[in-house]
Amino acid sequence: MKKKVVIGMSGGVDSSVAAYLLKKQGYEVIGIMMKLAPDDPDYAENEGGCCSLSAANDARRVADILDIPFYVMNFKKPFKEKVIDNFIDEYLEGRTPNPCVQCNKHIKFADFLQKAQALGADYVATGHYAQIINEDGRYLLKRGVDDKKDQTYMLYNLTQEQLAHTLMPCGEYNKTEIRAIAEEIGLHVFRKKDSQEICFVPDNNHGNFIIKNIKDKVKPGKFVDKYGKILGEHKGIVYYTIGQRKGLGIAVGRPVFVTGIDAKNNTVILGDEEDIFKTDLIAKDLNFISFEKLTEPLEVEAKIRYSAKMYSAVIYPLEDGRVKVSFKEKQRASTKGQSVVFYKDDFIVGGGIIDEVL
Repeated sequence: MKKKVVIGMSGGVDSSVAAYLLKKQGYEVIGIMMKLAPDDPDYAENEGGCCSLSAANDARRVADILDIPFYVMNFKKPFKEKVIDNFIDEYLEGRTPNPCVQCNKHIKFADFLQKAQALGADYVATGHYAQIINEDGRYLLKRGVDDKKDQTYMLYNLTQEQLAHTLMPCGEYNKTEIRAIAEEIGLHVFRKKDSQEICFVPDNNHGNFIIKNIKDKVKPGKFVDKYGKILGEHKGIVYYTIGQRKGLGIAVGRPVFVTGIDAKNNTVILGDEEDIFKTDLIAKDLNFISFEKLTEPLEVEAKIRYSAKMYSAVIYPLEDGRVKVSFKEKQRASTKGQSVVFYKDDFIVGGGIIDEVL
């Protein structure tokens, strides 16, 4: 009897080819589009967005070509509660969240897996570029073979239970090969561009999105220097993030960068670029994949954002359950709310949310 796989289909080339590869491997494949974005014309008409009408039509056409069942499943309520509300709350606290990390943690590999298992599925699958390896009974997460497309940074929260019931067939290919497969089997999405923006912020202006949702909580405040001297007025802390230089709307006679955000006093701290280079940080909400718990200092490679390079670091367990991360080289714009992810060779050790920058 064939193993049953429920695959999340976004209408993009990666999930489309993943569905094809799984069927070719002998699985019974069911395609499901997760409806995540709120009911809003901006999302429905956002050409190429993951929850747009065009994306749903693309996914349905691919399913027809592959001759697999296809359904749309409503996840709007948990997505709003666990991803969008968190996104807004974090910005109001002067932090810069990563909604894709939260979506993977709470929706795509938790709620979605539960729904799939309720349908009798053995696995869920996605088009992520990552590899799941079973080594001596423990599931490990390995970088995808395409270094430029590797998405393990976004997946560090996966648990052993989730890894045991997840398939990621694209991880063994590079993007060029995936597009070539799509073209070869006649999938019209083979030329489709990758989505770059946050799926629920179609114009990529997170500040305006937050204002639209909670206008009364965002108020103008003061730009100050590190000594507290007032330099000007900002339009609301949600518009700024650490390391930002452009779009500040202030001139002080030299280039200045956002070096801090004080939500309590509603101030944005500006300084020189050298002020945003730090070596040490504290991370919370840890998840480890290669072992259960960090009990002693460990040398790793680590990075502080998806697009960043990896640098040598040592991670130290703290008594309160957090970890201290000490990089051997200064990192530019370590940002509270973003994730720091740890690697050994090509495997994920684990990761967490940046809580303090020291």
